[in-house]
Amino acid sequence: MTGVTVCFGTVNSIKALWETRINKSKDDLKREKEQRERAAVGRLAGAWEDRITLAKLKEKVVTEDGRVILRIEKEEWTTLPPALVQLTHIQEWQLHRTGLQKIPRFISSFQGLIVLDLSRNSITEIPKEIGKLTRLRELLVSYNRLSCVPEELSSCESLEKLELAMNSDMDELPEQLSNLKKLYHLDLSMNQFTTIPECVVSLPALEWLDMGGNRLDRLPDDIHRMEKLHTLWLQRNELEYLPDNISRMPSLDTLVLSKNKLRDIPPLMEDMTNLRFVNFRDNPLTYDVSLPDVKEDVDEEDDREMFGREFMHHYIHEARKRDSQTYTSVLNVTLDGGLEITASSL
Repeated sequence: MTGVTVCFGTVNSIKALWETRINKSKDDLKREKEQRERAAVGRLAGAWEDRITLAKLKEKVVTEDGRVILRIEKEEWTTLPPALVQLTHIQEWQLHRTGLQKIPRFISSFQGLIVLDLSRNSITEIPKEIGKLTRLRELLVSYNRLSCVPEELSSCESLEKLELAMNSDMDELPEQLSNLKKLYHLDLSMNQFTTIPECVVSLPALEWLDMGGNRLDRLPDDIHRMEKLHTLWLQRNELEYLPDNISRMPSLDTLVLSKNKLRDIPPLMEDMTNLRFVNFRDNPLTYDVSLPDVKEDVDEEDDREMFGREFMHHYIHEARKRDSQTYTSVLNVTLDGGLEITASSL
């Protein structure tokens, strides 16, 4: 009887063990099935989300003057979804005040992109993939949070217009940007530059440059290398003097120097016959010079003050006259036979 009892006990133990294993296996299979179902539902939900997002993006696409434009204004898009790569035919992005924090790396898929306008967002970085956009003509990223620009931007061989204004911490540019042979418009205003970067001076096609509102304390002595530059904004900086070579800029016709620390105007600037507009307002110039009165109407007076060119010429003339003014005293002294002595001093 004892042997039979042991036998039955062993069988029951084995049976219980197998039942436990079978139940565990069933539970594992059930969990795996639930996970697969959840994953499938997730994929399906993700696919539907992508479709919804893509449909929403398509609503933002317009065609103007034959150009396909993605335009989003004042909507929350801190990131751009990968679904956007299905719209690579877009030629221009206009995304303003969206809170966008990153330019997606898949930007390189938009080989036909001509204009990338992402002004007034929260972008902290331009990805190196930007260099793949060889047809890009305009990159507008003013009023963001950029501190630097990738050297790969120099590969955007078609770039003509670059705006980087008001990116507070920006104070330098990669030297490779001098390779942008077609760049004619550059806005670096309201940043932290202390001088005009060498790569900017070397840009062969540059015509328009704004560096107002920086911390410029000097201009490069070889500034005359910027042969095609016709407009130069330097207002609200810390310039104390101008290099003489500024007078050798043959194309310069607009020069704004208001609110600096200039003490003088280089005399050679009076030979700048192409200079049409100049502004020296709010500088601590050495001499207090006013334009002579003219019998003209009020509008003409306003024009004279605004343009400042006449003031510049008058200042140079007055400074030269005062610097070279001779104070002469003639003393007629008869000494030992009536010798007349004339004393002069500068």
